[in-house]
Amino acid sequence: MTVDVDLTNGADYQNGFPHAMFTALRAEGAVHHHPQVQLRENQPPVDFWSVVRHAEVQQANRDWQTFTATDSVAIHKLPALDTIVSLDPPRHTRLRRLIIAGFTPRMIAKLEGLISSRSEQLLDDAAALGTCEYVADIAYPLPMHVIADIVGIPEAERPWVFERTDIFLRALNPQNSLTLDDQATAQLDLFHYATELTVRKRLHPDDDVWTLIANAEITDDDGTLHSLEGLELEMFFLILAVAGSETTRNALSQGLLALTEHPDQITELRANPDGWATAADEILRWASPVLYFARTATGDTVLGDQQIEAGDRVVLWYPSANRDDLVFDQPFRFDTQRRPNPHVSFGGGGPHYCLGANLARLEIQVLTAAVLRRFDVEVLDLPTWTGGPHTNVGLSVDHLHVRLTPR
Repeated sequence: MTVDVDLTNGADYQNGFPHAMFTALRAEGAVHHHPQVQLRENQPPVDFWSVVRHAEVQQANRDWQTFTATDSVAIHKLPALDTIVSLDPPRHTRLRRLIIAGFTPRMIAKLEGLISSRSEQLLDDAAALGTCEYVADIAYPLPMHVIADIVGIPEAERPWVFERTDIFLRALNPQNSLTLDDQATAQLDLFHYATELTVRKRLHPDDDVWTLIANAEITDDDGTLHSLEGLELEMFFLILAVAGSETTRNALSQGLLALTEHPDQITELRANPDGWATAADEILRWASPVLYFARTATGDTVLGDQQIEAGDRVVLWYPSANRDDLVFDQPFRFDTQRRPNPHVSFGGGGPHYCLGANLARLEIQVLTAAVLRRFDVEVLDLPTWTGGPHTNVGLSVDHLHVRLTPR
C-alpha cells in the first residue's frame, strides 16, 4: 500500500503534528510505502516504509536484529557514526552500561533537589516579569541546566553551550533562516568544547557523568580495552546536549499547553497531587516529542502484512502510535489519570529504550507541579510551532506567551 500524501511536507506540521492525516493512514493499515522524496537539496531522493500503528512500531523498535539502527535514525541513510543511537548490541549495550554507571547514587539523590531548585528559580524570574515566553524562559533552560549538572559543565560556561546547542537544532530546520553552515559551526564549537572538557575531567576528576566517560575503558569485541576518544566523545557530548534537552523541552511546553486547554485536568491534579507520576506519562503520550526513528531492514521480512525487503528504510512514527485507538481508549482525550498508558514516546522498549526516560518524567513532574501550585496560567496568544520531519526531534512549540498569576 502506497501513501498518496507526502508525510515529509513541512507545511503540514505548522500547527503541530498532523494527527488527522495519520489517523486516516492507521484506518487503512499499519505499514505504508512512501514514494521517493527529497528532504534537502544536498540529499538524494529516498523512499521508505511508514509504520503508523502501535503494535508494529513497538515490534520494529524492539527487533534490532531485523531492523538495524546502524544506518542512522534519520529518514536518509547516513554514514555510520559511533553514536549510541546508531549502534546495535553488543556495542550499544556496552556504551549504555557506561552512561548508566554515571548516574551514581549521589547523583540520583541530588537530581530531584536540583530540578526543584532550578524550577523554582526559573519561576521566580518569570513571575517577576508578569508575562513570559514559557519555552525560552522556562521549558528550555530547565532541561539544559539539568544535563549540564549531570555532565559537569561549569555554571559560567553554560550560556555559551546552550546558545550553540540551540543554533545547532534550529539550523537543521530548512525553513529557518539559519544555514547548514551555521549548524556546522555550532557543531564544531561543541566538539571543541567537549575535547576541552575531557582534558579537564581527566586532570581533575569529579562526581559527574563526563568524568566517568572521559576516563572509561570499554572492552571491544576482540577483548581489547578501548577508551573513548576524538569523534566518539564529541558525538557523545552532542547527543547528551540535544537528546537530553530538546525532547524534554517539547514535552514541558506541550504539557502546559494541554493542561491550559483542559482545565478540568488542572483541577484534578490540584486536588490529587499524588497523581503526577501518571500525569507525566499522559503528557509524554500527548506530546510525543520524538517524531520518528528510522531503521534499515537487515533481510526480507513481513511487518504489518507488508513485504519488506533487505535494505529498505523503515520509519517508526511515534506520535501516530500514541493515538492508536486499537491500544488507547479515546486516544484524543487528554486524561492525566490514564491507566494503562503503554505509550511509545521513549521508543517502545528494546535495547534502544530511552536512557533518560526517568529523568524526563521527573522534570515534567517537578516543574509542571510547581507551576500549577504557584500560579494560574493564561495563554495570551496562539502558540507557534517550528520544524517538521526534517529531523527526529524537529517539531516543537517555539513560542508560548503566558501570564503567570500567583495563586
